Amino acid sequence: MMSYLTSRIRKIRYITSVVSVALMVISLAAFAIRGLNMGLDFTGGMVTEMRISPTVTSHQLLEVLKPALGDSTTVTTSGADGRWVIRYALPEQGAEAGLTVPDVEQLLHQVSDKVDIISNSMVGSQVGQDLVEQGGFALLVCVLCILGYLCFRFEWRLASGALLALIHDVVLVLGFFALTQMEFNLTVFAAVLAILGYSLNDSIIIADRIREMLVAKQQTPTPDINDQAVIATFSRTMVTSGTTLITVAALWLMGGTPLEGFATAMFIGIISGTWSSISIGTVLPEWLKLEPKHYLPAEVDSAP
Repeated sequence: MMSYLTSRIRKIRYITSVVSVALMVISLAAFAIRGLNMGLDFTGGMVTEMRISPTVTSHQLLEVLKPALGDSTTVTTSGADGRWVIRYALPEQGAEAGLTVPDVEQLLHQVSDKVDIISNSMVGSQVGQDLVEQGGFALLVCVLCILGYLCFRFEWRLASGALLALIHDVVLVLGFFALTQMEFNLTVFAAVLAILGYSLNDSIIIADRIREMLVAKQQTPTPDINDQAVIATFSRTMVTSGTTLITVAALWLMGGTPLEGFATAMFIGIISGTWSSISIGTVLPEWLKLEPKHYLPAEVDSAP
């Protein structure tokens, strides 16, 4: 029974590793060709807070605002009933060319007789560029710290599998947002950083078990060790992923538009993080010829 189960697990690991590589290629191609649809946090734009009739819904607001302000326009509640925050992009080269920004108050009078503009502010393009640079730097620091931790914790063959699994998860999320052209804003970027930590946790759990079994079962081939490690950690992985997905689904269904991108990115990251730690995290060390001798003490390894 155990031999049948391990053979099935091995087949699944190999198939999913091929699927993962194919998805990475597609995601990288989509990212290179279409790029990301950057949100106002990165590109700059206008933020207007206003108060209107409490009976007006976000759907009614978007029907009126999007034709004049663009498809990137978003509306979110601001605490009290009837109080909303509108975010929209400025016309291209609007500030330099002197183009007139659409009158939001006049547009809102189409759905409400009483419109009170509380505040109106602009996010400059320079601020957006600074956020892009700071976000990229934060991602780089995060990856370098993870790389240093993996090099310290595991032998490089095992660490490389965990590292490639991390890259795989981030690439898939970015590829999805490039393909669908969903808005990529600061909340989505925060989800990408959270995915790095989540995927790392999954990979470390399996890598730890592989390391333990390599030392305990020195005569067992590495593919068999990897199959047994996946079986031993499978229930824990499924419980962890399942409970996390329930939380993300709640955010997705009840968080509304502001959390839609975050929940979407997390949902994809959790699913891909679970299978990449099983497929890439175990298959790559096999290809790199990971063996029990790499975790034996020096004196044991040199003994006749």
